Amino acid sequence: MIPKNRREKLLSQFDEGALVIISTNPEQYRNGDVHFPFRPHSDFWYLTGFKEPEAVAVFSKDYYTIFLQEKNLEREIWDGERLGVAKAAQTLNANQAYPTNKLKVQLPQLIKEATTLYYDFKPCALDDEIIQCLDGVKTQSLGEHLHEMRLIKDDSEIALMQKAADISVHAHQLAMQQVKADLFEYEIASIFDAEFRKNNTEHAYTPIVAGGGNGCILHYIKNDQVLNNGDLLLIDAGCEVGGYASDITRTFPVNGKFSKAQRQIYQIVLDAQLAAIACIKPGEIVTKAHQVASQIIQQGLIDLGILQTDGYLSQFYMHGTGHWLGLDVHDVGSYRQGKQHRQYEIGMVTTVEPGIYIRKSDKINSIYWDIGIRIEDDVLVTDNGNSVLTKALVKEINDIENLMK
Repeated sequence: MIPKNRREKLLSQFDEGALVIISTNPEQYRNGDVHFPFRPHSDFWYLTGFKEPEAVAVFSKDYYTIFLQEKNLEREIWDGERLGVAKAAQTLNANQAYPTNKLKVQLPQLIKEATTLYYDFKPCALDDEIIQCLDGVKTQSLGEHLHEMRLIKDDSEIALMQKAADISVHAHQLAMQQVKADLFEYEIASIFDAEFRKNNTEHAYTPIVAGGGNGCILHYIKNDQVLNNGDLLLIDAGCEVGGYASDITRTFPVNGKFSKAQRQIYQIVLDAQLAAIACIKPGEIVTKAHQVASQIIQQGLIDLGILQTDGYLSQFYMHGTGHWLGLDVHDVGSYRQGKQHRQYEIGMVTTVEPGIYIRKSDKINSIYWDIGIRIEDDVLVTDNGNSVLTKALVKEINDIENLMK
Protein backbone atom coordinates (compact mmCIF):
# COMPACT_ATOMS: atom_id res chain seq x y z
CA MET A 1 0.00 0.00 0.00
CA ILE A 2 1.44 3.38 -0.97
CA PRO A 3 1.66 6.18 1.64
CA LYS A 4 -1.25 8.10 0.02
CA ASN A 5 -3.55 5.13 0.50
CA ARG A 6 -2.33 4.72 4.07
CA ARG A 7 -3.13 8.35 4.84
CA GLU A 8 -6.58 7.93 3.33
CA LYS A 9 -7.22 4.76 5.28
CA LEU A 10 -6.15 6.43 8.51
CA LEU A 11 -8.34 9.49 7.88
CA SER A 12 -11.34 7.26 7.10
CA GLN A 13 -11.42 6.44 10.82
CA PHE A 14 -11.83 10.11 11.77
CA ASP A 15 -14.49 12.81 11.33
CA GLU A 16 -14.54 15.11 8.31
CA GLY A 17 -12.66 17.92 10.05
CA ALA A 18 -9.82 15.78 11.38
CA LEU A 19 -6.23 16.89 10.90
CA VAL A 20 -3.09 14.79 11.44
CA ILE A 21 0.34 16.17 12.30
CA ILE A 22 3.36 13.87 12.38
CA SER A 23 7.07 14.63 12.43
CA THR A 24 10.32 12.78 12.04
CA ASN A 25 13.50 13.03 14.06
CA PRO A 26 16.65 15.06 13.36
CA GLU A 27 20.02 13.46 12.82
CA GLN A 28 21.68 12.24 16.01
CA TYR A 29 25.30 12.89 16.90
CA ARG A 30 27.47 9.88 17.57
CA ASN A 31 30.39 11.91 18.82
CA GLY A 32 31.99 15.24 17.94
CA ASP A 33 30.55 16.29 14.59
CA VAL A 34 29.91 12.71 13.43
CA HIS A 35 26.30 11.58 12.98
CA PHE A 36 24.76 8.14 13.23
CA PRO A 37 23.31 6.95 9.89
CA PHE A 38 19.87 8.54 9.69
CA ARG A 39 16.69 6.51 9.86
CA PRO A 40 13.30 8.26 9.86
CA HIS A 41 10.75 7.71 12.60
CA SER A 42 8.75 4.62 11.64
CA ASP A 43 5.31 6.25 11.89
CA PHE A 44 6.41 9.15 9.68
CA TRP A 45 8.04 6.82 7.15
CA TYR A 46 4.91 4.65 7.04
CA LEU A 47 2.66 7.60 6.18
CA THR A 48 4.95 9.59 3.87
CA GLY A 49 7.69 7.37 2.41
CA PHE A 50 10.04 10.32 2.98
CA LYS A 51 13.44 9.57 4.47
CA GLU A 52 15.04 12.96 5.14
CA PRO A 53 15.45 14.30 8.71
CA GLU A 54 13.57 17.19 10.32
CA ALA A 55 10.33 17.01 8.36
CA VAL A 56 6.68 17.44 9.31
CA ALA A 57 3.61 16.11 7.51
CA VAL A 58 0.20 17.75 7.99
CA PHE A 59 -2.81 16.23 6.27
CA SER A 60 -6.59 16.06 6.28
CA LYS A 61 -9.18 14.67 3.89
CA ASP A 62 -8.80 17.84 1.81
CA TYR A 63 -5.05 18.42 1.58
CA TYR A 64 -1.54 17.16 2.35
CA THR A 65 1.25 19.56 3.31
CA ILE A 66 4.90 18.67 3.89
CA PHE A 67 7.51 20.78 5.69
CA LEU A 68 11.12 19.84 4.90
CA GLN A 69 14.67 21.15 4.77
CA GLU A 70 15.48 23.59 2.00
CA LYS A 71 18.14 22.97 -0.61
CA ASN A 72 21.55 24.00 0.72
CA LEU A 73 24.49 23.67 -1.66
CA GLU A 74 27.13 23.88 1.05
CA ARG A 75 25.52 21.19 3.24
CA GLU A 76 24.74 19.00 0.23
CA ILE A 77 28.42 18.99 -0.72
CA TRP A 78 29.11 17.42 2.67
CA ASP A 79 25.98 15.37 3.36
CA GLY A 80 24.37 14.59 0.01
CA GLU A 81 21.51 15.95 -2.07
CA ARG A 82 18.25 17.05 -0.47
CA LEU A 83 14.89 16.82 -2.19
CA GLY A 84 14.14 20.48 -1.54
CA VAL A 85 10.88 22.40 -1.38
CA ALA A 86 10.50 23.02 -5.13
CA LYS A 87 10.27 19.30 -6.02
CA ALA A 88 8.65 18.07 -2.81
CA ALA A 89 4.97 18.47 -3.64
CA GLN A 90 5.16 16.60 -6.93
CA THR A 91 7.60 13.94 -5.68
CA LEU A 92 5.72 13.22 -2.45
CA ASN A 93 2.22 13.62 -3.92
CA ALA A 94 1.50 16.59 -1.62
CA ASN A 95 -0.67 19.64 -2.27
CA GLN A 96 1.93 22.05 -0.97
CA ALA A 97 5.41 22.14 0.54
CA TYR A 98 7.16 24.61 2.80
CA PRO A 99 10.62 24.86 4.35
CA THR A 100 10.71 23.88 8.01
CA ASN A 101 11.63 27.43 9.01
CA LYS A 102 8.10 28.43 7.93
CA LEU A 103 6.49 25.95 10.32
CA LYS A 104 5.56 28.53 12.97
CA VAL A 105 3.98 30.75 10.31
CA GLN A 106 2.08 28.19 8.25
CA LEU A 107 1.03 25.55 10.80
CA PRO A 108 -1.40 27.82 12.72
CA GLN A 109 -3.09 28.58 9.38
CA LEU A 110 -3.44 24.89 8.59
CA ILE A 111 -4.93 23.89 11.92
CA LYS A 112 -7.40 26.72 12.45
CA GLU A 113 -10.24 24.98 10.56
CA ALA A 114 -9.67 21.54 12.08
CA THR A 115 -12.40 20.11 14.32
CA THR A 116 -10.17 17.34 15.69
CA LEU A 117 -6.37 17.33 15.74
CA TYR A 118 -4.34 14.12 16.02
CA TYR A 119 -0.76 14.47 17.18
CA ASP A 120 1.66 12.57 19.41
CA PHE A 121 4.62 14.37 20.98
CA LYS A 122 8.04 12.87 20.31
CA PRO A 123 11.04 14.49 22.01
CA CYS A 124 12.83 16.26 19.16
CA ALA A 125 13.40 19.88 18.19
CA LEU A 126 10.59 20.17 15.62
CA ASP A 127 8.04 18.94 18.11
CA ASP A 128 8.89 21.84 20.41
CA GLU A 129 7.97 24.19 17.57
CA ILE A 130 4.79 22.27 16.84
CA ILE A 131 3.71 22.42 20.46
CA GLN A 132 4.15 26.21 20.47
CA CYS A 133 1.75 26.35 17.53
CA LEU A 134 -0.71 24.09 19.34
CA ASP A 135 -0.85 26.17 22.51
CA GLY A 136 -4.42 25.94 23.78
CA VAL A 137 -5.49 23.50 21.05
CA LYS A 138 -6.87 20.17 22.25
CA THR A 139 -5.25 17.15 20.58
CA GLN A 140 -6.00 13.45 20.47
CA SER A 141 -3.53 10.58 20.28
CA LEU A 142 -2.69 9.38 16.80
CA GLY A 143 -0.75 6.30 17.88
CA GLU A 144 -3.62 4.09 18.95
CA HIS A 145 -5.20 4.39 15.48
CA LEU A 146 -2.03 4.37 13.41
CA HIS A 147 -0.43 1.49 15.27
CA GLU A 148 -3.47 -0.70 14.72
CA MET A 149 -2.97 -0.09 11.00
CA ARG A 150 0.73 -0.92 11.18
CA LEU A 151 -0.03 -4.15 13.02
CA ILE A 152 -1.69 -5.66 9.93
CA LYS A 153 0.82 -6.03 7.09
CA ASP A 154 -0.19 -5.81 3.45
CA ASP A 155 1.36 -7.80 0.61
CA SER A 156 4.07 -5.22 -0.10
CA GLU A 157 5.15 -5.17 3.54
CA ILE A 158 5.18 -8.96 3.75
CA ALA A 159 7.34 -9.13 0.61
CA LEU A 160 9.91 -6.81 2.23
CA MET A 161 9.87 -8.84 5.44
CA GLN A 162 10.35 -12.07 3.49
CA LYS A 163 13.33 -10.56 1.68
CA ALA A 164 14.83 -9.45 5.01
CA ALA A 165 14.23 -12.93 6.40
CA ASP A 166 15.90 -14.60 3.41
CA ILE A 167 19.03 -12.45 3.66
CA SER A 168 19.26 -13.05 7.41
CA VAL A 169 18.73 -16.79 7.03
CA HIS A 170 21.67 -16.98 4.63
CA ALA A 171 23.90 -15.03 7.03
CA HIS A 172 23.00 -17.42 9.87
CA GLN A 173 23.79 -20.39 7.63
CA LEU A 174 27.21 -18.94 6.85
CA ALA A 175 27.87 -18.40 10.55
CA MET A 176 27.06 -22.03 11.33
CA GLN A 177 29.37 -23.21 8.57
CA GLN A 178 32.30 -20.94 9.39
CA VAL A 179 32.41 -21.01 13.19
CA LYS A 180 35.18 -22.89 14.97
CA ALA A 181 36.88 -22.88 18.34
CA ASP A 182 39.33 -20.07 19.15
CA LEU A 183 37.65 -17.56 16.85
CA PHE A 184 36.25 -14.47 18.55
CA GLU A 185 32.59 -13.55 18.72
CA TYR A 186 33.27 -10.42 16.66
CA GLU A 187 34.70 -12.53 13.85
CA ILE A 188 31.37 -14.31 13.55
CA ALA A 189 29.54 -10.99 13.91
CA SER A 190 31.49 -9.73 10.90
CA ILE A 191 29.80 -12.38 8.74
CA PHE A 192 26.49 -10.61 9.35
CA ASP A 193 28.03 -7.19 8.75
CA ALA A 194 29.38 -8.32 5.38
CA GLU A 195 26.30 -10.24 4.26
CA PHE A 196 23.92 -7.42 5.14
CA ARG A 197 26.04 -4.77 3.44
CA LYS A 198 26.49 -7.00 0.40
CA ASN A 199 22.72 -6.95 0.04
CA ASN A 200 22.54 -3.17 0.58
CA THR A 201 20.72 -3.48 3.87
CA GLU A 202 21.35 -2.75 7.55
CA HIS A 203 21.10 -4.51 10.88
CA ALA A 204 17.58 -4.21 12.25
CA TYR A 205 19.09 -4.13 15.76
CA THR A 206 22.45 -4.57 17.44
CA PRO A 207 23.33 -8.26 16.96
CA ILE A 208 23.95 -10.66 19.83
CA VAL A 209 26.82 -13.09 19.23
CA ALA A 210 27.19 -14.84 22.56
CA GLY A 211 29.44 -17.80 23.26
CA GLY A 212 29.17 -20.03 26.35
CA GLY A 213 27.88 -18.28 29.44
CA ASN A 214 27.38 -15.05 27.49
CA GLY A 215 24.33 -16.73 25.99
CA CYS A 216 22.69 -16.44 29.40
CA ILE A 217 22.86 -12.63 29.15
CA LEU A 218 19.69 -11.68 27.29
CA HIS A 219 20.98 -8.45 25.74
CA TYR A 220 24.66 -9.32 25.42
CA ILE A 221 26.17 -7.10 22.70
CA LYS A 222 29.88 -6.85 23.57
CA ASN A 223 30.61 -9.67 21.11
CA ASP A 224 34.31 -9.61 21.99
CA GLN A 225 35.08 -12.93 23.71
CA VAL A 226 36.81 -16.04 22.41
CA LEU A 227 34.69 -19.02 21.37
CA ASN A 228 35.67 -22.14 23.26
CA ASN A 229 35.52 -25.74 22.12
CA GLY A 230 32.51 -27.44 23.71
CA ASP A 231 30.53 -24.22 24.21
CA LEU A 232 27.32 -23.19 22.53
CA LEU A 233 27.03 -20.05 20.44
CA LEU A 234 23.78 -18.06 20.54
CA ILE A 235 23.30 -15.61 17.68
CA ASP A 236 20.38 -13.17 17.58
CA ALA A 237 20.69 -11.11 14.39
CA GLY A 238 18.54 -9.85 11.55
CA CYS A 239 18.54 -7.18 8.86
CA GLU A 240 15.88 -4.76 7.71
CA VAL A 241 14.82 -4.20 4.10
CA GLY A 242 12.94 -1.04 3.18
CA GLY A 243 12.72 -0.40 6.91
CA TYR A 244 11.08 -3.76 7.66
CA ALA A 245 12.86 -6.02 10.14
CA SER A 246 13.71 -9.67 10.44
CA ASP A 247 14.59 -11.14 13.83
CA ILE A 248 16.22 -14.57 14.06
CA THR A 249 17.97 -16.48 16.83
CA ARG A 250 19.77 -19.79 16.54
CA THR A 251 21.94 -21.60 19.07
CA PHE A 252 24.48 -24.21 18.02
CA PRO A 253 27.72 -25.86 19.24
CA VAL A 254 31.00 -24.13 18.41
CA ASN A 255 32.58 -27.49 17.53
CA GLY A 256 29.59 -28.68 15.50
CA LYS A 257 28.44 -31.37 17.92
CA PHE A 258 25.94 -30.99 20.76
CA SER A 259 26.88 -32.57 24.08
CA LYS A 260 24.30 -34.76 25.81
CA ALA A 261 23.36 -31.98 28.24
CA GLN A 262 23.16 -29.40 25.45
CA ARG A 263 20.96 -31.74 23.43
CA GLN A 264 18.59 -32.21 26.36
CA ILE A 265 18.09 -28.49 26.93
CA TYR A 266 18.00 -27.66 23.22
CA GLN A 267 15.28 -30.22 22.52
CA ILE A 268 13.10 -28.77 25.28
CA VAL A 269 13.38 -25.31 23.76
CA LEU A 270 12.73 -26.63 20.26
CA ASP A 271 9.67 -28.60 21.38
CA ALA A 272 8.37 -25.47 23.10
CA GLN A 273 8.93 -23.35 20.01
CA LEU A 274 7.26 -25.78 17.62
CA ALA A 275 4.24 -26.07 19.89
CA ALA A 276 4.05 -22.30 20.28
CA ILE A 277 4.17 -21.77 16.51
CA ALA A 278 1.33 -24.26 16.11
CA CYS A 279 -0.81 -22.00 18.32
CA ILE A 280 -0.55 -19.05 15.96
CA LYS A 281 -3.65 -18.81 13.81
CA PRO A 282 -6.55 -16.41 13.31
CA GLY A 283 -8.85 -16.31 16.32
CA GLU A 284 -6.35 -17.68 18.86
CA ILE A 285 -5.46 -15.37 21.75
CA VAL A 286 -1.95 -13.94 21.55
CA THR A 287 -0.98 -15.23 25.01
CA LYS A 288 -1.57 -18.88 24.11
CA ALA A 289 1.87 -19.37 22.53
CA HIS A 290 3.63 -18.23 25.69
CA GLN A 291 1.42 -20.38 27.90
CA VAL A 292 2.13 -23.48 25.84
CA ALA A 293 5.87 -22.82 25.56
CA SER A 294 6.16 -22.14 29.30
CA GLN A 295 4.40 -25.37 30.21
CA ILE A 296 6.71 -27.44 28.00
CA ILE A 297 9.85 -25.75 29.31
CA GLN A 298 8.72 -26.05 32.90
CA GLN A 299 7.98 -29.77 32.64
CA GLY A 300 11.19 -30.41 30.70
CA LEU A 301 13.31 -28.77 33.39
CA ILE A 302 11.46 -30.64 36.13
CA ASP A 303 12.06 -33.93 34.35
CA LEU A 304 15.82 -33.19 34.27
CA GLY A 305 15.85 -32.25 37.94
CA ILE A 306 16.90 -28.69 37.19
CA LEU A 307 13.64 -27.10 38.35
CA GLN A 308 11.74 -28.15 41.44
CA THR A 309 8.00 -28.66 41.13
CA ASP A 310 7.44 -25.65 43.39
CA GLY A 311 10.21 -23.59 41.77
CA TYR A 312 9.89 -20.47 39.69
CA LEU A 313 10.33 -20.91 35.94
CA SER A 314 11.39 -17.26 35.61
CA GLN A 315 14.86 -18.09 36.93
CA PHE A 316 15.48 -20.03 33.71
CA TYR A 317 12.98 -18.46 31.30
CA MET A 318 12.40 -14.80 32.08
CA HIS A 319 11.07 -13.22 28.87
CA GLY A 320 8.02 -13.46 26.66
CA THR A 321 7.71 -15.93 23.81
CA GLY A 322 7.27 -13.34 21.09
CA HIS A 323 6.65 -9.76 20.00
CA TRP A 324 5.20 -7.96 17.00
CA LEU A 325 7.57 -7.43 14.09
CA GLY A 326 7.50 -4.82 11.34
CA LEU A 327 9.03 -1.40 10.78
CA ASP A 328 10.32 -1.67 14.35
CA VAL A 329 11.92 -4.89 15.52
CA HIS A 330 9.71 -4.66 18.60
CA ASP A 331 6.85 -3.35 16.56
CA VAL A 332 3.87 -1.28 17.58
CA GLY A 333 0.42 -2.67 18.29
CA SER A 334 -1.47 -3.54 21.44
CA TYR A 335 -1.58 -7.07 22.85
CA ARG A 336 -4.97 -6.35 24.38
CA GLN A 337 -8.33 -5.12 23.16
CA GLY A 338 -10.01 -3.44 26.07
CA LYS A 339 -9.65 -5.73 29.06
CA GLN A 340 -9.24 -8.85 26.94
CA HIS A 341 -6.16 -10.37 25.33
CA ARG A 342 -6.49 -9.80 21.62
CA GLN A 343 -6.71 -12.55 19.03
CA TYR A 344 -4.38 -13.14 16.12
CA GLU A 345 -5.55 -11.70 12.80
CA ILE A 346 -4.47 -12.36 9.23
CA GLY A 347 -1.50 -10.15 8.34
CA MET A 348 0.05 -9.92 11.79
CA VAL A 349 3.71 -10.89 12.10
CA THR A 350 5.14 -12.08 15.39
CA THR A 351 8.37 -13.65 16.57
CA VAL A 352 8.33 -16.94 18.45
CA GLU A 353 11.40 -17.20 20.68
CA PRO A 354 11.34 -19.41 23.78
CA GLY A 355 14.59 -19.94 25.63
CA ILE A 356 16.33 -21.53 28.62
CA TYR A 357 19.25 -19.86 30.40
CA ILE A 358 21.12 -21.80 33.08
CA ARG A 359 23.75 -19.95 35.08
CA LYS A 360 26.21 -21.50 37.50
CA SER A 361 24.52 -22.59 40.69
CA ASP A 362 25.34 -25.04 43.48
CA LYS A 363 21.76 -26.32 43.19
CA ILE A 364 22.17 -27.41 39.56
CA ASN A 365 24.28 -30.21 38.08
CA SER A 366 27.38 -28.57 36.59
CA ILE A 367 26.88 -30.30 33.24
CA TYR A 368 24.12 -27.72 32.58
CA TRP A 369 26.06 -24.63 33.64
CA ASP A 370 26.41 -21.79 31.12
CA ILE A 371 23.90 -23.29 28.72
CA GLY A 372 21.91 -20.46 27.16
CA ILE A 373 19.59 -21.46 24.33
CA ARG A 374 17.04 -19.44 22.38
CA ILE A 375 15.38 -20.35 19.08
CA GLU A 376 13.54 -17.57 17.25
CA ASP A 377 11.58 -17.41 14.01
CA ASP A 378 9.36 -14.83 12.31
CA VAL A 379 5.78 -15.99 11.84
CA LEU A 380 3.07 -14.48 9.62
CA VAL A 381 -0.58 -15.13 10.48
CA THR A 382 -2.39 -16.41 7.39
CA ASP A 383 -5.97 -17.39 6.57
CA ASN A 384 -5.22 -21.08 7.12
CA GLY A 385 -2.91 -20.76 10.12
CA ASN A 386 0.57 -19.32 9.75
CA SER A 387 3.64 -19.15 7.55
CA VAL A 388 7.15 -19.14 9.04
CA LEU A 389 9.09 -16.52 7.08
CA THR A 390 12.40 -17.90 8.38
CA LYS A 391 11.62 -21.59 7.89
CA ALA A 392 14.60 -22.09 5.54
CA LEU A 393 17.02 -21.89 8.47
CA VAL A 394 17.66 -25.28 10.08
CA LYS A 395 16.91 -25.82 13.76
CA GLU A 396 16.58 -29.57 14.30
CA ILE A 397 19.65 -30.94 16.07
CA ASN A 398 20.65 -33.36 13.32
CA ASP A 399 20.12 -30.73 10.61
CA ILE A 400 22.34 -28.25 12.43
CA GLU A 401 25.10 -30.79 12.93
CA ASN A 402 24.91 -31.86 9.28
CA LEU A 403 25.12 -28.25 8.08
CA MET A 404 28.16 -27.65 10.28
CA LYS A 405 30.15 -30.66 9.02
